[in-house]
Amino acid sequence: MFFKKKEIKENNFLTKVCALLIHAAKIDENYTYKEEEIIKKTLTELGLEDKKISKTIQEAKIIEESSNQILDFTQEVKSFPEQDKIKIVEALWSIIYSNKDADLYETNLMRRLAGLLYIDSRTMGDIKERIKNQN
Repeated sequence: MFFKKKEIKENNFLTKVCALLIHAAKIDENYTYKEEEIIKKTLTELGLEDKKISKTIQEAKIIEESSNQILDFTQEVKSFPEQDKIKIVEALWSIIYSNKDADLYETNLMRRLAGLLYIDSRTMGDIKERIKNQN
């Protein structure tokens, strides 16, 4: 089976995004069904076909478990368009606030991600407050 280079790159990108989302979901040591639903929705919004979501999540779980740095997940993400990065950050905050509270580890992760993804602190704070008020 032959794949176009663009397809392979997009699948790799989405798998890494998924691994980042899973990492955020697991950082409080409580990975829930609700968090996985947010991950699925985000992957769909970023253009992943429904039939590929389960496989992507399984691959991302392996990547997330075997990686010890969030840099592995963010390298490609930081070069993507601002609106895609915003969707990812919204999903991350949605995962964090899915249990109505953000702990120290989760807020520290988001602070680090803001720098790694080149998102200014005002934008990050606005997204955080909007998502927090929705939940």
